[in-house]
Amino acid sequence: MKLIELLLFLLKTTPMSNTYLSKRQFVILAFLLIAVLLRLIPHLPNFTPVTAIALFGGLYFTNKSLAYLAPLFIMVVSDLFLGFHSISIVVYAAFIFVSFIGTQTKKPSVFTILLSSICFFIITNFGVWLMGYPKTWTGFIECYTLAIPFFRNSLLGDFFYSGVMILGFNFVQKRYLQLS
Repeated sequence: MKLIELLLFLLKTTPMSNTYLSKRQFVILAFLLIAVLLRLIPHLPNFTPVTAIALFGGLYFTNKSLAYLAPLFIMVVSDLFLGFHSISIVVYAAFIFVSFIGTQTKKPSVFTILLSSICFFIITNFGVWLMGYPKTWTGFIECYTLAIPFFRNSLLGDFFYSGVMILGFNFVQKRYLQLS
């Protein structure tokens, strides 16, 4: 909790207005940045906060531009360290769609996380099929079939990181962002 108190202290010493909204957006950005740092450390294959980042931004930013731009910006910055790939543009498009799901959702749910995971899987593997498999039904089925084992870790990571981010933010919001 010392980290949250430090972040809120830094917020008070910045030129931003000291309103509930600006504190809230600052904390949301802090959660997204922490999630990306977790992406940079060693982890199980596909057990990352990538989908959770986009969904969380879409769910909690009241500024819809930030809901789309913050997760993309954070992913581009982390990809500077991890490396860009030919599939990166498709991955970013999938993030935009997941952020859209978040912006259209009234509140987070297991269904929303599952829908985001499935959409991310479908979009990114469609890109993989276009870039690396024969453009036939057989190539299409082979691409998605070979991706299924990776989807298990993606689902686990999406539920874990979404849960941690959502529950953590709700805790911080109740504890530190109460309107005075």
